[in-house]
Amino acid sequence: MGGHETLTIGEEAYRRLAEVKQNGESFTDVIIRPTEGRICLSKHSGAWKDVDDSEVKRVLGEIEGVWHKGWPS
Repeated sequence: MGGHETLTIGEEAYRRLAEVKQNGESFTDVIIRPTEGRICLSKHSGAWKDVDDSEVKRVLGEIEGVWHKGWPS
């Protein structure tokens, strides 16, 4: 890579990125971090086929709770 691109983002987006930016981390690092280690979800198709609906709702509720709290710092 080595090249650079210029992005224009709003003040709110900048503020949020700055809040999750860790010491020694560039804004590029902040943007790349959430996408590292991504997997192809279709590989897991059917993995929950034997899990009952109440368990799925419970797990999704926990995930949603964590999601709304924001990225861990």
